[in-house]
Amino acid sequence: MEAPLTSSDRSAASEPEIGVDAFRHAMRELAGGVAVVTVGRDADITGFTATSVVSLCASPPRIFICVSRSSASWAALQKHPCFGINLLRQEDRAVADRFAGRDGLEGAERYRGAAWSPLRTGAPLLDTALAALDCEVEESLARYDHAIVIGRIIAMRVRAGGPPLVYWQGDYHPFEQIVGARKAP
Repeated sequence: MEAPLTSSDRSAASEPEIGVDAFRHAMRELAGGVAVVTVGRDADITGFTATSVVSLCASPPRIFICVSRSSASWAALQKHPCFGINLLRQEDRAVADRFAGRDGLEGAERYRGAAWSPLRTGAPLLDTALAALDCEVEESLARYDHAIVIGRIIAMRVRAGGPPLVYWQGDYHPFEQIVGARKAP
């Protein structure tokens, strides 16, 4: 078996790191579906908007999210190791904004104005989400200022139909607008 390649094996390891602003500028070109990750219980309930939700494996079903280790969501995950992933519809932009902190609301206040229902873990799942995944934390891996959290999907609800909410170039866009922008000459 071949040993994994590490950064010390690469000649580029001696090159300076790419700047944060340059990296963010480049990543704005990566369009992504928008999800709200819900965590915690009771007084610890909170959540965040994410585009860093990745299907890790279908057999067994696993997904991963990235969470800032300085966030209230990370603290809640430490106390309550389960979470919900809510894949948003285009009509859920206000929910995405609220969980991104754009209106200044925090904790339980972020859940106002939308209908939420738990499945098995108790994590709130948005009733109107295209898909809602109920997850238990299987493993977490701290890297830099974030943690990669692998979730074991134990229940889910799918209500397909309607276009997804998409994040691209620093803002939310209707799916059709993204498709049309890429087709333009």
